[in-house]
Amino acid sequence: MPESLWSRVADLTLTIAEHRWENVAPPGEPEHGRYILHLSDGTIEGLGEEVGGTMIDGDGAFLALAPSLPLAGTWTLASFSDHVAGLDLWAEPPEWEMARRLRRWAFESAALDLALAQSGRSLAEALGRVSKPVRFANSLGLGDPPSFATIGRRLERYPALRFKLDAQPSWSASLTAEVAATGAVDVIDFKGRYGLEVEVEDEAAVLAMYREVIPRFPDAILEDPHDLPEVAELLEPHAARVSFDAPIATAADITTTIVNVKPSRIGSVRALLDIYDHCEQTGVRMYGGGMGEREVARGQIELLASLFHADSTNDVAPSPYNQADLPAGLPQSPLVPGAPAPGFRWS
Repeated sequence: MPESLWSRVADLTLTIAEHRWENVAPPGEPEHGRYILHLSDGTIEGLGEEVGGTMIDGDGAFLALAPSLPLAGTWTLASFSDHVAGLDLWAEPPEWEMARRLRRWAFESAALDLALAQSGRSLAEALGRVSKPVRFANSLGLGDPPSFATIGRRLERYPALRFKLDAQPSWSASLTAEVAATGAVDVIDFKGRYGLEVEVEDEAAVLAMYREVIPRFPDAILEDPHDLPEVAELLEPHAARVSFDAPIATAADITTTIVNVKPSRIGSVRALLDIYDHCEQTGVRMYGGGMGEREVARGQIELLASLFHADSTNDVAPSPYNQADLPAGLPQSPLVPGAPAPGFRWS
């Protein structure tokens, strides 16, 4: 049995003297804040991002309790992970269970960053991997009402840009055909596994969407299809293209030959590395994704993609690609890594 990836970092030592949280929000958009955790030994700092931020902490209860959390001390990465797992990080239970993993990832990613920086090693060095140029896609919906212009403007400025698109029953047949004709779509995300599928009011429209989309995009990955018998029947001939994202938190959750690996949704370094081990040992194809990371975590998911699935179409486009109108001069795919630097950071 080969040495596990987790075993290569579990015993890293980290010393924490202090910690603080920072709420970072776009100008004029306090509801879109991301929480940044700073772990420090007084000189070296490790950073993690909680992508849930103000979305799952609207009343600021977590920011109020966070300064009193007992994080100081000398730990191994494994013992710190166990310690955080035992902390009560919620003034009230979260509405979504997934929120627990989003919050935990901020602690785990900051701890990994600090432990690596204190040891003077990069993540690539610690794991025995080589960072490669990262292919990426621009992930977005087509608007409400949906319009081809959403991607048309992007392709005018960046003709080689690839896309991961959120499909909607409101897509007309003509719009679907126009989008497909670009040949620029690598992933179609149906967002059918977020627990929202129970709210589907027009099942006929949902099924019509699948009947239109599946043949129009014969080479695209089909992500998170709805858990409906009729959808399963439509997808059966295309099983090799089906991928899951929302249900994946551990290696045991993987049931397809393609999977979208989202570190913040998985929540812990050990579970993430176990998933990488499982996929490489079983031949499961991976691509990377995010949960709206904008700050340090955006670089962290780009780094992980460069180490484990650089040649896939990764949903890790630089943050400016989230803008409605793309400025000139943005980095284009593939993203070329810089020299490895100590810590859990993209350089």
